[in-house]
Amino acid sequence: MPSLLHQFDATDSLCINTIRFLAIDGVEAANSGHPGMPMGDAPMAYALWARHLRFNPSNPRWPGRDRFVLSAGHGSMLLYSLLHLTGYNMPLEELKRFRQWGSHTPGHPERDIERGIETTTGPLGQGFANGVGMAIAERYLAGRYNRPGFTLFDYNVYAITSDGDMMEGVSNEAASIAGHLGLGKIVYLYSDNKITIEGSTDISFTEDVGKRFEAMGWHVQRVGGNDLAGVSKAIEAAKAESSRPSLIIARTNIGFGSPGKQDTAEVHGAPLGKDEVKLTKEKLGWPLEPLFHIPEDALDRMRAAVDKGKGLERGWDEIFAAYAKAHPELAAELKNIFAGAPGDGWDSALPAFTAKDGPMATRSASGKVVNAIAPKLPHLIGGSADLAPSNNTYLKGLGDMQAGTAGRNLHFGVREHAMGSLMNGMALTGLIPYGGTFLIFSDYMRPAIRLAAIMRLHVIYVFTHDSIGLGEDGPTHQPIEQLASLRAIPGLTVIRPSDAAETALAWKTAVEASGPVALVLTRQNLPPIDRDRYKPKGDLTAGAYVLADASNGEPEVILIATGSEVSLALEAHEDLTRRGIKARVVAMPSTSIFEAQTEEYRQGVLPPRTRTRLTIEAGSSMGWHRYAGAEGVTISIDRFGASAPYKTLYERFGITTKEITGAAIGLINSKKGLFLDRG
Repeated sequence: MPSLLHQFDATDSLCINTIRFLAIDGVEAANSGHPGMPMGDAPMAYALWARHLRFNPSNPRWPGRDRFVLSAGHGSMLLYSLLHLTGYNMPLEELKRFRQWGSHTPGHPERDIERGIETTTGPLGQGFANGVGMAIAERYLAGRYNRPGFTLFDYNVYAITSDGDMMEGVSNEAASIAGHLGLGKIVYLYSDNKITIEGSTDISFTEDVGKRFEAMGWHVQRVGGNDLAGVSKAIEAAKAESSRPSLIIARTNIGFGSPGKQDTAEVHGAPLGKDEVKLTKEKLGWPLEPLFHIPEDALDRMRAAVDKGKGLERGWDEIFAAYAKAHPELAAELKNIFAGAPGDGWDSALPAFTAKDGPMATRSASGKVVNAIAPKLPHLIGGSADLAPSNNTYLKGLGDMQAGTAGRNLHFGVREHAMGSLMNGMALTGLIPYGGTFLIFSDYMRPAIRLAAIMRLHVIYVFTHDSIGLGEDGPTHQPIEQLASLRAIPGLTVIRPSDAAETALAWKTAVEASGPVALVLTRQNLPPIDRDRYKPKGDLTAGAYVLADASNGEPEVILIATGSEVSLALEAHEDLTRRGIKARVVAMPSTSIFEAQTEEYRQGVLPPRTRTRLTIEAGSSMGWHRYAGAEGVTISIDRFGASAPYKTLYERFGITTKEITGAAIGLINSKKGLFLDRG
């Protein structure tokens, strides 16, 4: 006799059509959107949500829930309809306000955990990769915290993906590492409707996706997208596949039920139109009025999820209460993770670098810091895009994440884009992920960084080899425009510390941040700054501060520098002081943190009346005119680099103490109506 799990009846069909027509009416009311995907995918989405997905609409943050990701985010009305019908805080009025200002139903899903939206999707492939990160987090949490008799973490990660997701490179990167790690908690439904915006996938996408995924170590099944029992059985089989991620290829029909537009590109990204809506409702036996009609039988069946979800969470809470008594220290760690807090006392492990430590690359200092604090921060987990020995990101003695293990070191491979997206998925689960690569390769992961900023995710990027200072590898590896580009992302905190001591403070800032942070670090050694000698007025936590000042009176010139150029500015300060010129050095490790300070503080650091200013950074001048002012000078690099030893490069590009001193004197004398050669 067939399992009840896979038996469906007329009310199930009614629920599916309710989902379809809520999506149709929402798109029609907005006069924009993507109705085709919800119409075609409603059956398999319903089978998943009604029979397999473990969730609690009354508490969307329940840690034991399964995760659902709509990677094909253009079909957002499918998700909004499911959330409303199953009892989440997604009122029908919000569906009626689809794509309108201030609504909770934007054109593509935006992370809103209180309403059940796990992650921001829309850029295709990102949700696919986020889900892999969520599964990595499940592997780690289960490995660290589950104990005999106490299975706290055993959730599955489900997603609905599209032909477009399968084309994007980030999905392939993420699928590759998921297969390598044997992430059996992943169950993805691939809506293979064979239509994209331009028409049939025959014009651009004819590979055998199933064989590709099998080659990457995935369990692959094929079903009909309208076969509810077949979809349900496939999901059940996928859940039983504990050592491989699963891809269920469902042959779906975009715009299902539309007499004139089913299986055409016309239904992908535009409303059906009033006439076609009428024909579709007539064909599927749906009343023309009222709009946003929800039959009582359909609502009753889907709202059963509320009581079911409460029961699931009660069972989990009982296990956790007993767990807290048996394992109080582990339970305390978990409470910090659930609260998104690093916990008390972790920063006592931060190393205190001094002048006695001698010159040190900030990438080396970073490696010492992360290894010192990791034992105190059990939810700090990360790795590198095949560059751990160079990025200094490896956590010694804390194991590797592999198919059979749940260590804290992740080997992302040469997959920067996936690394960024996987980190987002881990952060969405409550971990603090970090990932390392060369600064130049931040370009490969920029879409994921941007989404982290949009979602305010707590991720930490460790970008080393931050300038022409990396030397002989040449212009392909020497970042020029990357700092300016990253600083342009709203909500991303970029920190370029000036020495080892400031690197430790940068890590503290990153761990305590509420959004994404990029640490920008050197390959070359930097001299330690003698802060006892200079007596700085502030530190990195203010974004910019007076590191060294004129001994008396107001400064005649202000030197503003970041990272490796701060030590050059200090040398120039000494030279100018010997010449009787009053100079101030402002270290500016983070422009965004500085801009968040009060106007009084900012003007105290950069007084408006002192207009003779130089900014010094071995990168693009873009953005620095804001601080140099109309009468100032930027010492920067606005061309690509070259292959040579780093000291030669700094000399050739004019980023030297001599150049800084000469530029400062030239500026001062130009205001006096004099001319002095910069040499």
